Amino acid sequence: MGALRITKTGALYVVDCLPLCDDVCMPLSEDEQRILSQIEQQLHESDPGLAKEVATTTVYTHSARNIKWSVLGFIVGLVTIVLTLSVSFWLAFVGFAMMLTAALFFEQNLRRLGRAGMNQLSMNVRSGSLRNYDSLRRRKLWGIFPRRDETGN
Repeated sequence: MGALRITKTGALYVVDCLPLCDDVCMPLSEDEQRILSQIEQQLHESDPGLAKEVATTTVYTHSARNIKWSVLGFIVGLVTIVLTLSVSFWLAFVGFAMMLTAALFFEQNLRRLGRAGMNQLSMNVRSGSLRNYDSLRRRKLWGIFPRRDETGN
């Protein structure tokens, strides 16, 4: 909580919330840094998969994944409406219900993500870490399906 500053501009009063302290990171002491590095080293030695997952996963990853699924659900609902409207009103209504559910799910996860999460995701996109993740996925898929050589065999 911060201190309140009230200013009068004409007939209106403006209330600002001032922070009591700056958002300055306090450095760790040498003992704390040593303990933290020991914990990190033990984690890397005991479970390297978990260490990698913890290093790459953020607080906002789950909400971002749910947003992607809700967009896909919205598109599936839209396609359902378009394809079934001439066949049956009730099937088209099911598509509309899918779209509505996906839109509400999108909005709920977007609120969970918040401004900080959106900033972090946009920084990840700009830095290329998401592109690297997608290219890693593609390489895994191409590893599953062997390529044909020039002769078509």
